[in-house]
Amino acid sequence: MKKVLSLAIVALVSMGILAGCGGKTSSSGIPASASAPKTLKVGAANVPHAEILNFVKPKLQQQGVNLEVIVLDDEVQLNPALADKQIDANYFQHVPYLNAVSKEKGYAFTVASKIHVEPIGLYSKKHTSIAQLPEKAVIAVPNNPSNEYRALVLLQKNGLIKLKEGLADYQATPRDIIDNPKQLKFVEVDAAQLTRTLPDVDGAVINTNFVLEAKIDPNSALFREDADSPYANVLVVRKGDETRDDIQKLNAALQSSEVKQFLKDKYKGAVVPAF
Repeated sequence: MKKVLSLAIVALVSMGILAGCGGKTSSSGIPASASAPKTLKVGAANVPHAEILNFVKPKLQQQGVNLEVIVLDDEVQLNPALADKQIDANYFQHVPYLNAVSKEKGYAFTVASKIHVEPIGLYSKKHTSIAQLPEKAVIAVPNNPSNEYRALVLLQKNGLIKLKEGLADYQATPRDIIDNPKQLKFVEVDAAQLTRTLPDVDGAVINTNFVLEAKIDPNSALFREDADSPYANVLVVRKGDETRDDIQKLNAALQSSEVKQFLKDKYKGAVVPAF
């Protein structure tokens, strides 16, 4: 009898050891590592960035990543939030802006992936063509360095002004204009406020995300950038985090054929893939 009892105890102990080797289990019987998806916090502009992230959220959920999309009223705070580790990544900016702000603030960030381009354009509520722009027309442009340069280069490509040679670091202001046949007048405005200035100016050079938020038809622009614009909007992370498994899964989801089709169907050329 003692021998049988001893064998039973040994068997129970062995089963406990084997269970320990198998790892802890949740109350549902599922291993804890499998039942707790990793939360990935990504700060984003509302349109189109957050919409794109929400589109890929179900796919990431299937891969064990709980994507939390965080939209701030002031997009300028998304880089400080990343630096302070309040979020794991952000998705709202293009490369020239990232380079300019990183140089100014000393951010140790890197690009995880390039996702899309929003062609910037000249919009007007008063005129329907370049030819209609009068002498001394008032044109509003973004007041941050990289986007102001981008706006002025667009005006130059369409024959309205000429910038001086040798401009570096994607920076220029109206003071760098050396030829202005129509004597255009420029006002520098916060990029997010440009759509509100449209009734008061002859034209404004506006980023497509703000155009979409304001429910303005992107195809109503007098002219826009080509799809090969160097201003790709990117997923940005702290240096060293680009190799994280959850970031790699997000990269793959954002650069998928499904996202390409989503951009085509939803934005009709106002947002184009950069991959």
